Amino acid sequence: MKRLCVYCGSRDGQQPAYLEAARALGRLLAERGIGLVYGGASIGVMGTLANAVLDGGGEAIGVIPRALDDREVGHRGLTELHVVETMHERKNIMSVLSDGFVALPGGLGTFEELFEVWTWAQLGVHRKPVGLLNAGGFYDPLLAFLDHATAEGFVEREHRDLVTVAGDPASLLDAMHAYKPSDDRIWLKARQV
Repeated sequence: MKRLCVYCGSRDGQQPAYLEAARALGRLLAERGIGLVYGGASIGVMGTLANAVLDGGGEAIGVIPRALDDREVGHRGLTELHVVETMHERKNIMSVLSDGFVALPGGLGTFEELFEVWTWAQLGVHRKPVGLLNAGGFYDPLLAFLDHATAEGFVEREHRDLVTVAGDPASLLDAMHAYKPSDDRIWLKARQV
């Protein structure tokens, strides 16, 4: 992986573990020479992550819609900052620039972005690894719900397993580096019964 797209919140959250995980991931990306692609904010988990990458001498590329540039306080110290017109343009550029995707703690935007790239993996739109950095157990309730959806027959086990989950950045990056995508047509394959 040359660049990793990280989805995360523009708020700090309630637990110190969220910002600690962002700092640790940012330092590790810089150390391993993996560029960051993210939402472009200078605040919250996003800003903490980008600052850790930059402090470590790494590459940090932000992509932010013009309408959010003021609200999320676009980061002016990045390697590159792309100010775009729409959320669709933002997500497309982030995807094209990245070799994998990770979600740190965040809100509705983080969830939406995570589920979109997860669905794209299911449909074979991309063959890039997708990961969850489960800082402080933030994603435990979501993972339990996904297990419930799988048990109820709405999510195939192989689709549920398309996302790598780890509690620390090194384990997550190592697992994502070792990721081997399955058949491009995984969704169609699973549906043929």
